Amino acid sequence: MRLLEERILTDGKVRSGDVLKVDGFLNHLIDVRFAAELGREFHRLYADCGVNKILTIESSGIGVACLTAQFFDCPVLFAKKSKTKNIDADVYTTPVESYTHGTTYDVMVSKQYLGEGDRVLIIDDFLAKGNALLGLIRIVRQSGAELVGAGIVIEKAYQDGGKKVRDMGVRVESLARIASMDEENGIVFVD
Repeated sequence: MRLLEERILTDGKVRSGDVLKVDGFLNHLIDVRFAAELGREFHRLYADCGVNKILTIESSGIGVACLTAQFFDCPVLFAKKSKTKNIDADVYTTPVESYTHGTTYDVMVSKQYLGEGDRVLIIDDFLAKGNALLGLIRIVRQSGAELVGAGIVIEKAYQDGGKKVRDMGVRVESLARIASMDEENGIVFVD
């Protein structure tokens, strides 16, 4: 998606440690109109899949997931990273290692909100090593719901996460795929 690539080049910042900061428009301060265009594109890509639920993981994917859900006219469900008093004890759970935070979370989704008959589209802001996406896939499979695919805003295609998930037979549509990036040379997108 050329619009996204241009925005990344204009407002994104490559930092050491293989970090791409897009927090000025995507996952901290959210440019809602821009993010709605991302949602519109995900809808175009998955419009014929019968999506009735969008699943993401807290917290950076929630904004784009919500703006995507408006085009599908369906709810958004997000996997929580910590148990709270208001979540039922009956949950699907799986461990997810976070590269960004350097820790492993047991993420959970209430069984009340996901199950057989659901056609799930996973939406997330980044795909690199694939840990979050693989965790969400495990939750969908535990629930008996049908996974129609994953919509990723930015994929670091030089890492193996996208390949791992695609090799499992999961449809992954990434709006921007980065071939390489570093502080000195900037960002190169997959053609």
